[in-house]
Amino acid sequence: MSELSKLTLAAARDALRKGETTSLALTEACLSEIEGAARLNAFVRVTPEIALDQARAADARIAAGEAPAMCGMPLGIKDLFCTRGVPSQAASHILNGFRPEYESTVTQKLWDAGAVMLGKLNMDEFAMGSSNETSTYGNAVNPWKVDDRDLTPGGSSGGSAAAVAADLCLAATGTDTGGSIRQPAAFTGIVGIKPTYGRVSRWGIVAFASSLDQAGPMTRTVRDAAIMLGAMAGHDPKDSTSADIPVPDFEAALTGDIRGKTIGIPSEYRMAGMPAEIEALWSRGAEMLKDAGARIVDISLPHTRYALPAYYVIAPAEASSNLARYDGVRYGHRAKLAEGDGIVQMYEKTRAEGFGKEVQRRVMIGTYVLSAGFYDAYYNRARKVRALIKRDFDEVFAQGVDAILTPATPSAAFGLGEMQDADPVEMYLNDVFTVTVNLAGLPGIAVPAGLDAQGLPLGLQLIGRPWEEGDLLNTAQVLEDAAGFVSRPAKWW
Repeated sequence: MSELSKLTLAAARDALRKGETTSLALTEACLSEIEGAARLNAFVRVTPEIALDQARAADARIAAGEAPAMCGMPLGIKDLFCTRGVPSQAASHILNGFRPEYESTVTQKLWDAGAVMLGKLNMDEFAMGSSNETSTYGNAVNPWKVDDRDLTPGGSSGGSAAAVAADLCLAATGTDTGGSIRQPAAFTGIVGIKPTYGRVSRWGIVAFASSLDQAGPMTRTVRDAAIMLGAMAGHDPKDSTSADIPVPDFEAALTGDIRGKTIGIPSEYRMAGMPAEIEALWSRGAEMLKDAGARIVDISLPHTRYALPAYYVIAPAEASSNLARYDGVRYGHRAKLAEGDGIVQMYEKTRAEGFGKEVQRRVMIGTYVLSAGFYDAYYNRARKVRALIKRDFDEVFAQGVDAILTPATPSAAFGLGEMQDADPVEMYLNDVFTVTVNLAGLPGIAVPAGLDAQGLPLGLQLIGRPWEEGDLLNTAQVLEDAAGFVSRPAKWW
């Protein structure tokens, strides 16, 4: 079988079961692709010895029968997930040299299911960014190219998105705090799902904002997302926010039948200045779902306009608290001290050297909004707004809406460096359609649905009811089938 690294998880699973290929062959094909894709800077650490050992073990397991669906699948792992004995830096200089002595729950579940680790993927530092330009490893590059510019793959899971879109791995893990799975998926023409908060364990994932972070799969198709999410999800007693509810068979939920379902179109997402192409794609998506038998209704989520300000108070506040532990004492980078420097100088110099500018900005914002004089004015008020945003969704779902259709991003991928000198708020606006989902703890999925005039991918987002990822994936499958998106980036790297 040729071009093994281009296979979907579902196709690779079937080929493995039929004996048409082996996990070892799949893994070697991916490692070969990674070797030739240094220009994309998607993989920041390759683990061929681990990968080949895991692939051989997977082949033995498949030969013995009864292997899980993910058995033998070569994956890329975002650098935010701790992997035992393998450097896990969260793309930050301050975690330089950190090799965990433990495995994150998500990656352990994947290895238990027989998956294969090809290596660690680039990302924005501590998952703070929308363009993968804050990484200590340098920028990840979008495999899509329309002129002489290097384009962003999105952030913070930019390396994951680039690797899947460029056929360097069959799928990848991502994390989503305000859109960090869905936005890069939309920018690179792949599928990314953020599950309901609590569906997937956060244990062993380097924390950004603990009440918002959620891990999920980044894949080529909706079916692949269903397969991989089934392996990643489940209750974990080590994570106090993990929900003790059964994990359904997400793939079995893909019936392709959404007749009688109600899809909401929120008026508040029609932003001033939205590109006509995004507006047209959104309307076309609604028509596709209507043609499949769904009922399309206009809905209102009145507190949407407060979502970005609330998010950019809550997320930095939690980040400043979570990142307080990086002090140069126990692990990671420690600054060289001058004679006479004490522990305070060590903390200050280590954190100044170790954290990049965007992380420093967010830590300072977070510290400010949590400080005694401003806690009520900012943080408490943002928490109240968050509750109102969640109530908006609750009321819409109570009225019988099954899913909500919105754009995934306000534009297609932009050039690396193009927003470096802009007001940071302009970059934050990339999250305008995605942050509400995190604030409300809901599942959301980005599905590639078309190309813009330049030939760059555009995605649509579906937001589902809490804990109903199966239903959401089924609606996404219908959208994916109707859109018929099959475009792939031309190989230039």
